Amino acid sequence: MSVVARQGFKYSLIGYIGVLIGTFSTIFIFPHDFEFYGKLRYILPTAEMLVPFVVLGISYSNVKFFGKIKEDGKHQNMLSLSLLAILINFVIFTFVFFISPYIYPNVLKSKAWENKEIILPLILLLSFCAIFNKYTSNFKRIVVSNIIDNLIPKLANLGAFCLFYYALLSENIAFAFLFGMFALMLTGYIFYTNKLEKIKFDFSTDYFKKDNLWKEFFNYSFFGFLGTFGSYLAINSFMIGEFLGMEENGIYSTLYGLVSFISIPQLGLFNISAPIISKNLADGDMTELDRFHKKTSLTIYFLGAVLFSCIMVGFPYLTHFMPNKGGSLRLYEPVIWIWGSAVLADLATGFNGNIISLSKYYRFNIIVMLLLAGLTVGLNWYFINYTDLSLIGIALSTAISVTLYNLIKVVFNYFMFKVSPFSIEMIFVSIICTLAITVAIVLPVFENNFINLIYKPAVVLLLIFIGNHFTKIFPIEDYLNMKFFKSIMKFK
Repeated sequence: MSVVARQGFKYSLIGYIGVLIGTFSTIFIFPHDFEFYGKLRYILPTAEMLVPFVVLGISYSNVKFFGKIKEDGKHQNMLSLSLLAILINFVIFTFVFFISPYIYPNVLKSKAWENKEIILPLILLLSFCAIFNKYTSNFKRIVVSNIIDNLIPKLANLGAFCLFYYALLSENIAFAFLFGMFALMLTGYIFYTNKLEKIKFDFSTDYFKKDNLWKEFFNYSFFGFLGTFGSYLAINSFMIGEFLGMEENGIYSTLYGLVSFISIPQLGLFNISAPIISKNLADGDMTELDRFHKKTSLTIYFLGAVLFSCIMVGFPYLTHFMPNKGGSLRLYEPVIWIWGSAVLADLATGFNGNIISLSKYYRFNIIVMLLLAGLTVGLNWYFINYTDLSLIGIALSTAISVTLYNLIKVVFNYFMFKVSPFSIEMIFVSIICTLAITVAIVLPVFENNFINLIYKPAVVLLLIFIGNHFTKIFPIEDYLNMKFFKSIMKFK
């Protein structure tokens, strides 16, 4: 098994461990107090939304220019200067943040201002983590970084919530624990980076001044910065928290926790595939890129469709095991359908954004990313202020924005690179999963909700497995053998 498959599988495996922690928390812990959970889920996404103003796309340049700079033995110089730039940018950002109320007084009424004592330090930690995350991905080793990046935030939220709700400690202590966990995350990144290759700080600017490399580096970073505004999840959490309330944000975050289960395979493959995409583009090998694009897209779409099918038929029965029997969540069940479908559409289009961002046309990616951000904010504003749809409106906003965003990139990649993520097998996957969901829904419902929760998704899995056996869409046998399981145990 190749390093891509092995690392991608490990990444997904760790992701699912994180999802199990998140799922347990989502079902049994967080619904006890949606208000406080909403505060937790407001603080982190708001910090994530502001991180780009500190990172300014430098993390992406650490991938784009790594190959060339490493050949010259100056990659440690790049890392050092990147970290220094983050620190300088944060000082400037903090200054602007504190003078902003003099320009726009309503800032003082925002929840971001109320929570600035925790949000600002988090921005600095997350900015440093962004640099280390992208830098270590160049070594095609994403497993340990995934443990750091995936598990720690979930444990941070869970621990902070338990301190507040079960230990009856103050919100400030809970927030201090949250911050401490992210400080641990940064420490883990530093140690892991040093293990991959001993860090040797070099703050000399001579290399980047030569041939005006710094201009090329800066330009790419700037456009990478513009392209980070499409984080619709952070935008949604921020706007829900500001305009609908923290309880609604807690409900939204809980539903997101369930839907995010669908997209776990996407994350591992995209991180490990970035260097491969970059190489294919550099070599001009569009045939191999198209093959790799279709294969990867089909893989993540198949896995996502299977998981979405299970969630669709199991969600109504899952809520019965939540505190207060999940009444608030069942009220917003359409969010699962709408948002889950949007996530599936996103999976089907594969790594369109990666292809564009790593090519000479990366500026186009910025344009459509800004379109996504603007459309998300605009539609959110419309649904919040002019309809009574509440979180269902937010889900519709996300679905419309993400679908349009991905279709534009599909068309662009097809005309510019002659590559497409779509294949005939995707249609078969859709048909098989739709039939499996339909059969599971019409099957008898038992009085025992636990039985319903187990047997209906089991029926879905069985029918999909049978359908896949005859259509040979997904090579399950490549993953269900001793050779592969032995290879994934080698955590390097």
